[in-house]
Amino acid sequence: MKKPPRAATAASLKLHKVLAQAGLGSRADMEQAIAAGRVTVNGEAAHVGQRVRAGDVIKFDGRLVRWRATPTRLPRVLAYHKPTGEIVTLDDPENRPTVFRHLPRLRSGKWMAVGRLDINTEGLLLFTDSGELANRLMHPRFGLEREYAVRVLGALSQEERQRLLEGVPLEDGPAQFRTLEDGGGEGANRWYRVTIAEGRNREVRRLFEAVGHAVSRLIRVRYGVVRLPPGLRRGTYVELEPPAVAELMRAAGMALPERPVTAARRRSGPPRGAGPRPSRPAPAPTASARNSRSAASPTVGARPTRRAASTAVSPRPARPAASPAPTPGVGSRARRSAPVPGPGTTAGARPRSADRGRSAKAPRNR
Repeated sequence: MKKPPRAATAASLKLHKVLAQAGLGSRADMEQAIAAGRVTVNGEAAHVGQRVRAGDVIKFDGRLVRWRATPTRLPRVLAYHKPTGEIVTLDDPENRPTVFRHLPRLRSGKWMAVGRLDINTEGLLLFTDSGELANRLMHPRFGLEREYAVRVLGALSQEERQRLLEGVPLEDGPAQFRTLEDGGGEGANRWYRVTIAEGRNREVRRLFEAVGHAVSRLIRVRYGVVRLPPGLRRGTYVELEPPAVAELMRAAGMALPERPVTAARRRSGPPRGAGPRPSRPAPAPTASARNSRSAASPTVGARPTRRAASTAVSPRPARPAASPAPTPGVGSRARRSAPVPGPGTTAGARPRSADRGRSAKAPRNR
C-alpha cells in the first residue's frame, strides 16, 4: 500500500487529539465519544483513528467545535489546594463534595484534573483546560515528579529506608521512591519528604504500609515544576501566570505557540475615555446677527475693555456691601427664607434684596 506524502501526513491531526486539545476531555474519553457516535466531521459520523485537516467542520454532540491546527494561545492552569473530604470527580452517586464546585466556569470546554488525590489526601491539585497538556503531565513517559509530605506512625529503620528506595512489590507491580528525606517530628509520629515519578492509586500509602507503617496524614506539595503556593488556603485556587505555564509545558515536552495570545490586545495611546470630550459645534450666525455683534463684541483673543460712558446702556450700579448677618440667639428674630421666584424671574436666580428700595418682582427702572 502506498503511503501518503509526508507533507500531507504532517498537515493532518488525529481527531481525538484535536478534541482533547479543545478541552472537551482526555484522549481516552474522546475515543469513547467517537466510538459512541457523538462526533461528526463535515456532517458525517467520525470513526476512531480518523484524521482531520484545517477547515474541517467538527461537531461534538451537535455543537460546533472551534479548533486550530496550530494553537495560538497558552492553556490555562489552576493550582488548587485540595482539603480532605473532597473527591476528584464530576459526578458522585453519593453526592459528596467535589473539587470542581470551587472552580471558575469556562466559556467552552471543561476543567481537567491532572492526576487524582484520594478523599483523605490534601495538597496541590492542578487543573487545565487543555487535554493534551493534562495527558502529558500525567503520562509516566515524561517522568514528572510528585513530592509529598508524609506523617507516619513510627520511625523508619535503615533497612526499611533501603527497601523503599530500591523497590517494594505491590499488587500492580513493583514501586519505589526516588528520594526519601526526614521531615522532623517527635514521639510516635514522624514526617518524611518523598518523591515519586508516577501516579498510581494510593501508591505512597501502599508503599509505607508494605514496610509496616501506617500513614496518618498525606500532603502533596509539588507537581513537576509547580509548588503549592505558600499562604494558599484550603479550598481555594490561584491561576498560573503565562511564564509559569510556559515552563510547565516545556517540562512536559509540549511545544509552545509561536505567538501565544495571553490577553486581549490594547491599542496604543491613552485609555479609551481619557481627556476632554469634543463639544458640539455651534450653529453659524446669520448676517444680521454678525452685523449687530461686530460693534459690541471684542476681537477673539483680545483683552476685553470697559464700556465708554457715552454708550446707550447705562452702567449697572455697584451692589452695596452686605453687612454680616447677626448670629441667631435666644429671643432673636429668625432669618426669612428666600421667596419663591415668580413667573417673570429665572428659576435659580438670586432675588434682589428689599433694602435697595424695590421688590424682587418689580421691574428695574431704566
